[in-house]
Amino acid sequence: MITKELIQPHSIVVVGGSKDIHKPGGKVLKNLVDGGFKGDLFVLNPKEDEVQGVKSYRDMESMPQVDLAIIAIAAKYTPDTVEFLAQHKGTRAFIILSAGFSEESHEGKLLEDKVVESVNKVNGSLIGPNCVGVLTPYHHSIFTQPIPKLDPQGCDFVSGSGATACFIMEAGIPKGLTFANVYSVGNSAQMGVEEIIQHMDENFDPENDPKIKLLYLEKIDKPELLLKHASSLIKKGCRIAAVKAGASDAGSRAASSHTGALASSDVAVEALFKKAGIVRCYGREDLISVASVFMHPELKGKNIAVITHAGGPAVMLTDALEQGGLSVPSIEGADADTLKEELFPGSSVANPIDFLATGTAEQLGTIIDYVNDKFTHIDAMVVIFGTPGLFEVYDVYKLLDEKMKTSRKPIFPVLPSVLTAKNEVDDFISKGRVFFPDEVMLGKALCRIYHTPKPAAEQVVMPDVDKAAIRQVIDESEEGYLSPQKVAVLLDASGINRALELVAQTTDEAMAAADEVGFPLVMKVVGPVHKSDVGGVVLNVNSMKQVIAETERMMEIKDATGVLFQPMLSGIELFAGVKKERAFGHMILFGLGGIFIEVLKDVRTVLAPASKEEISRELEQLASYKIIEGVRGQEGVNQTLFVDVISRLSALVAAAPEISEMDLNPLLGTADSVIAVDARIRLEK
Repeated sequence: MITKELIQPHSIVVVGGSKDIHKPGGKVLKNLVDGGFKGDLFVLNPKEDEVQGVKSYRDMESMPQVDLAIIAIAAKYTPDTVEFLAQHKGTRAFIILSAGFSEESHEGKLLEDKVVESVNKVNGSLIGPNCVGVLTPYHHSIFTQPIPKLDPQGCDFVSGSGATACFIMEAGIPKGLTFANVYSVGNSAQMGVEEIIQHMDENFDPENDPKIKLLYLEKIDKPELLLKHASSLIKKGCRIAAVKAGASDAGSRAASSHTGALASSDVAVEALFKKAGIVRCYGREDLISVASVFMHPELKGKNIAVITHAGGPAVMLTDALEQGGLSVPSIEGADADTLKEELFPGSSVANPIDFLATGTAEQLGTIIDYVNDKFTHIDAMVVIFGTPGLFEVYDVYKLLDEKMKTSRKPIFPVLPSVLTAKNEVDDFISKGRVFFPDEVMLGKALCRIYHTPKPAAEQVVMPDVDKAAIRQVIDESEEGYLSPQKVAVLLDASGINRALELVAQTTDEAMAAADEVGFPLVMKVVGPVHKSDVGGVVLNVNSMKQVIAETERMMEIKDATGVLFQPMLSGIELFAGVKKERAFGHMILFGLGGIFIEVLKDVRTVLAPASKEEISRELEQLASYKIIEGVRGQEGVNQTLFVDVISRLSALVAAAPEISEMDLNPLLGTADSVIAVDARIRLEK
């Protein structure tokens, strides 16, 4: 819980405040003073009566009551200090800058737990430990730099890493990016990024609060909390971008099914961000580029006009936009011809609109007016304008600023001459503008933002399933893989069509099963996890002689408990599966099946519960989607039925959360049906 004492304290004590501004306790005190904190400010330092002109107390007993304590002393002294302040000085907010806690050792974790216990006893707030602090308009409780001039309509920035927060601000400020509040949560002992976002959502003021939220996360301990409140903020008009570091997950490779091998915590993060509507970024400059796009009007369509006086950057930007799924459509017709007459000979208006290195501010204004008023199929503009240093370009950037104020379509300025035109760029920034030094980074950011889905609906309507039959199987089963018979019951109860299948253990049973299924048929060993790897799958069996021989052979395979018989069916091989990820719940994965899933790894993922709209959107993002649609005269897959199967998996795991892994591989899809041919389910209770 974030208390008012953390956000707007009337009094602050710096425990360990120092005259040495090269130490955290000295620097944070200086930043508080320089930041003009208007409340009562004092220091706790056993050796001083005054520090940097601020009254210092030598012991805690003599101190007055205090709202917020900033701790900059050794970890071993911190728990007792926090407990005393909480119990005897009415302190309800703590920012612990000190390191030496859970990030360092088990002993440090014990110290951290004591601190959290003391803060929780008084329903207080704790930021840290091992953080750089908090930066708000009310108090600059941070020991690092830079300290930007805070802008109420800038970005709220919440970071799990203090150093990364500093580096991102360092890179963003020179581009005109502004910040409103900055939280460095460090070890997140009591509150992490999720709780800060929760507070921002629950206390959101649409008239006054910043609408851009930037996140840097190294862990997501409470994905449901993040999903709920990030989605809510975005639905209220906010825009959120996040970097999630630590993407690799070697442990996922040890999982025992196709789904497990493909799924990892990072896949879950990706699915969570999509469900929430968070734009995912992959580095500092990437986050800054996306945030800078957020500072401009929202892109409503995919058609971009590239306006430039330099051909090379325009080509690179066009490539980035087209490769990312946006469009740089041609501009032609009478209006285009008229515009061309307004420009110098040799100019091109085909899009990119190249008005040459000699182009003027007046010509740029004319082009922008034409794009706004005449070229109705264009949704936004990117203006690329630098200088070789032969003349100043103040007039161009002034014109650009004025047009951005009145343009009905978003204008994104790329100003690449950050050294040669530094003074002009700085003047542009001083007008409250944000620019992009690199056109390709801008292009990629625009594409990612445009293709990030809106938050999913909170209430998902799922297909009806036989919950009683599902629960009976789950409750009666032990942990581990279910038998084919139990898998069949779960599929039937979920309404998922499956191929006829019979299991035999002897040659007599095998002949009876083959007779009932009919030739041609498929035989599969029951027991081993990866059937094909041990020669446990035989297709197109056409005789009883082959049935007997293969039954005898398969029953000799290690771990074999039987042989499964199915009719030989045809269709496009599809895949759908489930993987339960710690804290995130169930992921539903789907794509092409059979060997393609292992070779291509072309899989999309949604978090359960997933709506049919979410599933359909992700299905269309498959690289192999053209195959599913049907290509070169080949029959495609009934997508409505495929989506329904995936939706039923979502309903199944809602009824049976004990399912830890599930594979339907392959499903055979045709224009008329989608049928599960092979399935396995593993439980963890």
